[in-house]
Parts: sequence; C-alpha cells; structure tokens
Amino acid sequence: MSTRSTRSQRRRTVVALAVVLAVLAGFIVRLVDIQVVNAEEHIEDSMENALAGGQTLYGARGSIVDAGGNLLAGSILQYDCQLDPLLITQIDADIIDGTSTADPWSTVSVQIAEITGQKVEKVQQIVADTLAEDPDSRFVYLDKGVDTEVYRGLADLGAPYLVCLSHPARSYPDGAVAGNLVGFVSSDGEALAGLEVLENDCLTPTNGKQSYQRGKDGVIIPGTEVRQEAADGGTVQLTIDNDLQWYMQQLIAEQGQNMKAKSGSIMVYEVATGKIRAAAEWPSVDPNEPGEAKVRDRASRIFTNWFEPGSTFKALTAATVIDAGGQTPQSSITASGSETFPNGARVRDSFAHPAYNYTLAGVLIDSSNVGISKFSEKVSAKTRYTYLKKFGIGDGSSVNFLGEQNGLIYPVEEWGAQTTYNTSYGQGLTTTLPELVGAYGAIANDGVRLPLQLVESCTKADGSVVKPELPEPVKVVSASTAEQVREIIGNVATQSTNAKRIKIEGYNIGVKTGTGEKINDAGTGYKAGAYFTTMIGMAPLEDPQYIVAVTLDEPSRIKSSAANASAWQKAMTQVLKTYRVMPSTTDLVKLAKFAQ
Repeated sequence: MSTRSTRSQRRRTVVALAVVLAVLAGFIVRLVDIQVVNAEEHIEDSMENALAGGQTLYGARGSIVDAGGNLLAGSILQYDCQLDPLLITQIDADIIDGTSTADPWSTVSVQIAEITGQKVEKVQQIVADTLAEDPDSRFVYLDKGVDTEVYRGLADLGAPYLVCLSHPARSYPDGAVAGNLVGFVSSDGEALAGLEVLENDCLTPTNGKQSYQRGKDGVIIPGTEVRQEAADGGTVQLTIDNDLQWYMQQLIAEQGQNMKAKSGSIMVYEVATGKIRAAAEWPSVDPNEPGEAKVRDRASRIFTNWFEPGSTFKALTAATVIDAGGQTPQSSITASGSETFPNGARVRDSFAHPAYNYTLAGVLIDSSNVGISKFSEKVSAKTRYTYLKKFGIGDGSSVNFLGEQNGLIYPVEEWGAQTTYNTSYGQGLTTTLPELVGAYGAIANDGVRLPLQLVESCTKADGSVVKPELPEPVKVVSASTAEQVREIIGNVATQSTNAKRIKIEGYNIGVKTGTGEKINDAGTGYKAGAYFTTMIGMAPLEDPQYIVAVTLDEPSRIKSSAANASAWQKAMTQVLKTYRVMPSTTDLVKLAKFAQ
C-alpha cells in the first residue's frame, strides 16, 4: 500500500506532464495555423520584410548592315570589373594568421596587371587609395569596358574579391568606312549622331529584368525569382555597298589632299532605283573613337552642307528651255564674253571672247554664262522657278538625314535684275549634293525624278520587315527632253577642256562641271579666290545606270572644277566595274558648238 508521500509525488508528475503536453499541443496548433491555415498570409508578410533584389537583363542594340548584309555597326559584350578592397585586406590577414591558403594580394595584383595590360603599381594603387579614403570600402572599379578575353582571364583567377559585370557596347568593325553616315553612340549607349539617331526606334532594344527576394543572409528565397526576357533591337539595312564606300573614301581623301582642299565628297546614285550606293566623305570619323575627330568632321557634310552649284545648273536650264521653250540642242543665240542685259544685269564668262553664234550645246560645252542667260529668256522666270522646284531644288531629299539642310531658292517675286540671270547658271541660290544628284537623276531616268533612298529596311527582332515610306516619283520633263540634254552633256564630256581627263574607254559618258563662289565668313559677299567645285555625270549615256558626283571645298592647287576630274574618272570607272555595266555599243551623236 502506497504511502501518502508516494501518492503526492506521482500526482505532481502527472500534473507536470499534463502541463508539458498542453504547452506542446499549443505549439503544434500554432504551427499548423502558421504553416497551413494562414500560410499564404504569413508568406506575404515575410516577403514584405525580405530584401528585394534583381538585375537588368540587357537586350542588344540592333545592327546596321550594308546592302549585302555586311556589318557596319553591331553590339558586343563588355565588362566592368570591380574589386572588394575590404575583403582583400581580410584575406591577407587570414593568410598571415595561417587560416587561409589563398594567394596574397601582392601576387594576385601582378596576375591581374598581366591580364588587363595595366601596370602592377596602378592596380595596387587603386586598392590602396580606396582604403585610405574608406578602410571599410567594399567597392572600387578595377577597369571598365574590358573585352571577353580579358574577362575570362580574370574569371580564371578565382579571386573572391574580383567581380566583372557584363553590359552591351557598340562596335564598328570597319572603323571610318561610312562613319559619317552610320554615326555613333555614347559610352552608355545613347545614340548621338547619324543613322544611329535617325534609326534609333528600330535599333533600340527592350531591356528585361530578373527580380527575386532574399533573406537577411543574402540567400535568394526559392520560388521568388521572376524573369522578364529582353528583346533585341532590329537590323537596319542600308543601300550602300561597303566595298565601294571604302574605295570612294580612299579616293576622295587622296584627291582632297592632292588638291589641298578643305574637304570633299563622292556620291554614287543608282538611276533605276534612286538608291545611294556610296556617300563618301573626307575628312571622316571613326565611330569607335569619335572624340579623335574634329567636331565639324563628325557629321555628314553631304547632307548638312549647302553650296552654290555653279555651272552644273546649266543642264537644268537647258532642260527647261527645251521642255517649255521649244529649244533644241542646235538652237542658237549670239553671246559675247561679257554683256549687259536690258534690265541692267551684268553677266560675264570665265574667259574673254568675241561674239559667238553659240548653239545650246555649245553654250554648255564652253560653259558660257552669257549664253545660258540668253537662252533662259526663252521662258519666263516663273517657269524656270517652277522647273527648278520640280527638279527638287530647295526641298531637301527623301532621306531626311539627321541635320539635313535644304537648298535655298528665293520665290521668283524676290528675284532682282541680277538674280534673274544668275539663277540660270547656278548663282544666287544654293543646293545640296543629294538635291543635285536627284535632279540629274531625272535627266538620266527619262525625265522622272525618283526619291533618294539610303535605308533599305528595318528588320525587327520578330522578323517583320518595315520599309521606309518614300514620296512618289515626279515627272519633271519629257523623255525626249531628257534624251536631248543627255546628248548635250555627252558632248560636254567629249568636247570640253576636261575631255581627256575624264574619258572612260568603251563607254559614252555625260558630264557637267560647276565652280561655285563661296560666301565670306561675314556673310556680306563672296570670298575672294575660294570656290566649291563640282563634277557630276552619268554612264553609259545611251542608257544611264549610275550617276557619280564629286565635290571639293576650296581646292587650292587647282581652283576650278578641273580639280575634280581625275577623281570623277576613277570613281565612275570603279562603279562600272563593280556593277559589271556593259560598255556602250552606239556612237555618241556629235553636236556643233556654233550655228552654221
């Protein structure tokens, strides 16, 4: 029989066990409530208190390619590499204590320098300077914009305090080839010039994002990762031929320097399509290093500069008086080397001569200002203005290049006595190279002016192709008029003083030159002895396939358009070879300079 003390001890044990079981049951009930009944509520609460993390997923900026798909601008991966100075000191301390077998910073810094090409002293100084400023610093850049090879070399070191983060960067594999057209971007990818800006909507990628939640220990909480993929930019295809562009840039650089000019350009235009196959400039810019070029050399002079076209406009005046004034290449007038017109305007030729009984063809062959002024009287000033506008003068081009200028032609009501005649031979107004090429394109294309085209298409990341919207062709003159003007400039090519310099064996060519005066810096008159020279022509004359225009700004070795002759001949010869244009099979009709 149990004693009273024994029963009391058992009772206390049972009570204690009951209390323990009650507490345990309470914990279990609460645990079920947290993890099962109200799990979602508590997860949301914990997520609110977790550390949000994430990173940008960069899409690649689209490529710019030439007509054949050759890369002119593309995106590559570069890496910004950073160090953790505090961790470097901690590891070095552990090495001294014998608790780490890692290589010391003195050894790793030498390896880093060998990989990056930096001096060891510079690498070590980066860390030393950062720690001197803040002994607890966890971040400093080692180098920015390193390539994949350097990144891999650094990654192979396995240093825990060295991290490289990737980002897209722009690359221009052919350097300055088409650099003035393509343009460039800033170090952070912002489009700054040329087609990089003009086609930015097509080229710009859509960046994605990877987000997640982390606990206080920095570990990513499973199931919290959300990834939104990036979309790359589209591909812009140009109409230019990369190899032809390279050749023309070399050619105009050589000619410009030989003639001691300020700058020069060559444009190649395809008659049947209106497409620009080359737009070469000197000086040029390498988009990989735009800062090394002068500011004035970073844009495209072809599209942003205007000039007085000089005698190249005589072909447009000839087309006007043939189409609207009943004239022919053999129509004639009498013109002296210098004359005063009834309205008081004074016009003189570039050379002195007595009164000649010029044909219209002869006026262009000798490039007589007096002669073309007299022919311009065959139609009204208003009619000439209307035809100049139909030729596209003063309206810019359909390319709409960044910063593109328009030529300037005043309304006919504002023409004074002198301007009325000056405009017939390319003075008293301005144009641009694209405008001039487009106007000659109408003469080459049986009187129909096609819109100029530099961008072929934009192919988006999803494969859809967007073509540029182009204006409708413009009928400027009749096919018969265009043919007669071609005959005239064909005789200019064979009978003018530049005939031997520009001859291309086997081909009939048509050419006209222009020597335009330049406005002085004060804008108060013409600059003495300074000219903008132009030579523009087409081949083969009986069925023109291509137009080539060469310009020089202030050539000083030869100041007339003769300075352009050898470059034009070489440029057109190369174009005919590149596109395998068949030689002429008919003889050029010889036109008389003087009336019988």
